[in-house]
Amino acid sequence: MIELTQGQELPLTTPDGRPLGRIQVGLGWDKIPTAGVIGTGAPDVDLDASAVQFAGKRLFDLAFYNNLATRDGSVVHRGDNKTGTGEGDDEVIDVDLARVYGPVDTIVLLVSSYQGHSLTWVDRAYVRIVDEEGVELARYRLTAGVPETGVVMAKLVRTGTGWTLVAIGKGIAVKVPTESVAVLQPYL
Repeated sequence: MIELTQGQELPLTTPDGRPLGRIQVGLGWDKIPTAGVIGTGAPDVDLDASAVQFAGKRLFDLAFYNNLATRDGSVVHRGDNKTGTGEGDDEVIDVDLARVYGPVDTIVLLVSSYQGHSLTWVDRAYVRIVDEEGVELARYRLTAGVPETGVVMAKLVRTGTGWTLVAIGKGIAVKVPTESVAVLQPYL
């Protein structure tokens, strides 16, 4: 497993160099125990993982808690976790890289706070990529608090016959992925 740093790229290939066909994107997080107003008890932090597909600079489709699969069926969100409670991945997105519609050249992996909490309330947030055998290939940790309500964690970029993962980790002001298209343009 490779621990990615901001800006680092990882070709999504098998050990012998063939393009991967399928991956899982796992998102995990915990709420900082002291988050919230003193004496009121900290509310749960509802983060949402989203995969936003672009063909050039144009939105093609997206998969998130309210639209669980893209039209081409290549990206499937497994469901919403509203608290981040528990160990392991809190939300998972399956991506069939071989099935992604031809003109789609970028899939942005976005995390947003549905209730508008600043991501400074979040602890141990990460996105990880797992191959179809269940082997974790890479992990990108969000190590510093992000004052915005969303973060562009990474993107998948089509490179000829395969895909490359690019770690980004930049905060953006967004609560739901449908309002993210304009703010994602600089990352394409």
